[in-house]
Amino acid sequence: MAGDGSTQPPPTKTVAFMTDKNIRRTRTRHLSIDTNVDSIPGSPRSSGGFTDASRFSVDSQRPPPAPGTYLIQIPKEQIYRVPPPENASLYEVLSRRKPNRSACRRCCCYSLAALVVLVTLAVVLVGIFFLVFRPHKPTFSVSEVSVDGVNLTSSESPVSPLITIKLRAKDVNEKLGVIYVGGGSAAEIFYDGIKLGEGEFTAFDQPAGNVTMTVTTLTGSRIKLSSSMREDLEESEKKGIVPFDLRIKAPFKFKVSSAVTMWRMAVTVDCKITVDKLTSSATVITENCVTDDLTLL
Repeated sequence: MAGDGSTQPPPTKTVAFMTDKNIRRTRTRHLSIDTNVDSIPGSPRSSGGFTDASRFSVDSQRPPPAPGTYLIQIPKEQIYRVPPPENASLYEVLSRRKPNRSACRRCCCYSLAALVVLVTLAVVLVGIFFLVFRPHKPTFSVSEVSVDGVNLTSSESPVSPLITIKLRAKDVNEKLGVIYVGGGSAAEIFYDGIKLGEGEFTAFDQPAGNVTMTVTTLTGSRIKLSSSMREDLEESEKKGIVPFDLRIKAPFKFKVSSAVTMWRMAVTVDCKITVDKLTSSATVITENCVTDDLTLL
């Protein structure tokens, strides 16, 4: 009172933080913002969830704040939530898998890109090679045939043929030499579909435009001939026309220079041969050799 001499302290100005119409908290001068809306009754999380329209209708029914108080509202989008504990283990597993999956995906992408680059480079090199050098397949012909070990006098004893073929190989390329490699080569000779002998094509180097004579030996071990085949061979030898089929597979490389060779390829040669008799002094009556297309190895 103003009449008695007592003095009263001046009233303290208070600040109330209103979050709901049923809760009013008092703070002194220092403002405090409580973002934990889960602990506030009537909030969307604690009351089962209000829609935006219901929240706005409740706010419109609230009385205006008393003088000296402040009402602070925080948007729902700015409230940070912690994932529930039951999802923590799943989150850790997924967070560990993502880097591994990404690393595998990057590795696959890099490998595929490298493969595409290599294939493209190989195609370009092959195109340049064929455009610049225009390679041609070699040609072959049979010049001599020697037959041993075919005895037709005995009707039951097996035969062990030893057939020697002398071939004439020609490199028709003007700028490319040919290197015949021994590994993977094969040579076979047949009479009426029956294989009489087999061997390997001789390996040798051939300069550009060169003609080389090479010898291929074909052997067979204890081949049993039927009576009809023996009769056919005897009849053919009497006529002086014994037909054979010769098939050769010869791996080789084109030689650009003394230090540069191309990739490995193979040539297949099919020859039709007729000789006058089955002896070491046989004479070639006819021969026709066809070189098939080149194949990559």
